[in-house]
Amino acid sequence: MLNTLKWIANNQFAKRLAHVLFDLVHPYILLRYPEKSVERITISIDSVLAEEFDKLIASRGYKNRSEAVRDLVRSHLEAQRMTRAPAGHCVANLSYVYNHHERDLAERLTALQHDQHDLTVATLHAHLDHDNCLESVILRGTTSAVRTFSDAMMAQPGVRHGKLNLVAVEVDASHHHSHAHVHSHEPAPSHVHGSVEPAYTHIHLKPKT
Repeated sequence: MLNTLKWIANNQFAKRLAHVLFDLVHPYILLRYPEKSVERITISIDSVLAEEFDKLIASRGYKNRSEAVRDLVRSHLEAQRMTRAPAGHCVANLSYVYNHHERDLAERLTALQHDQHDLTVATLHAHLDHDNCLESVILRGTTSAVRTFSDAMMAQPGVRHGKLNLVAVEVDASHHHSHAHVHSHEPAPSHVHGSVEPAYTHIHLKPKT
């Protein structure tokens, strides 16, 4: 099987034949699996670049070139989107290293997170050695607010290796859910065992890419 694939890859007639067969089968794939619809594109790169690319995808554990190219395209589109549309919403991960012996630094970082508690979803804290700590903060909100908060965190004296990873999202208003919590220690309506707190909603944040 491997030898056959290598022969197809190196034989121009076989490659053209494979493209023809794909064009014949592709419409039936779309009809059978519409959610898996794909568009085939052909790119040409020099042999040296192709060899380097194959080494990269092998080291990253990709099964084929298509998967690697899709991830590269998504990454580039996401980077462009975040520079063009700072007014949208995002989810993000802010990671940084700091010296916990730095005067009042840990308290300042915690205070900044409390001041922006509406942006901060969760924080992971890890001790690297006797002096250094690694923190990773999950954020969500408007892109401008997340960037401003992240810049303030990374600008603190003693914070190093700060990195913000942003993912643009769409706020899905069609998936609001209401939740009511019942507590039995307060008076309640006759048809409910316990009291009901006011319902609250949460929304779905769908990545754009």
